[in-house]
Amino acid sequence: MKTTLPQTRRFEFGFPYLDATVLVEDHGDTVDIRASRDTFTEARKLAFIRELAAEGFIDTAFQWFPLAGADSPLGVHWYVDFSWLELPKVLLDRARRFMVSALVGGLLLEGSLFAGLWIVAGH
Repeated sequence: MKTTLPQTRRFEFGFPYLDATVLVEDHGDTVDIRASRDTFTEARKLAFIRELAAEGFIDTAFQWFPLAGADSPLGVHWYVDFSWLELPKVLLDRARRFMVSALVGGLLLEGSLFAGLWIVAGH
């Protein structure tokens, strides 16, 4: 007999005004919510959970569950965790190139200013 494991559904939400990104993982019997920053009040957390249930992202039974502790077997678990965020390699490479060129340009500008000062001073 084959048994199928419930597949975890994942959704990402951005909150620019709170400077936070949220990952919602629906495991079927529990829901894990991982926020990149601790900017949500308890009332906003509960409102977000009710909104998720109303929009069909999670089971509607969760809209009346209180926030559960990390060791609770049922309910919605809220974590502040940014380890799931990954920047694309292209962005990291672009930022690295920009910083190296800015540093080299700054050093060249500083060197030319010191050389000009040295020439003007008569040496």
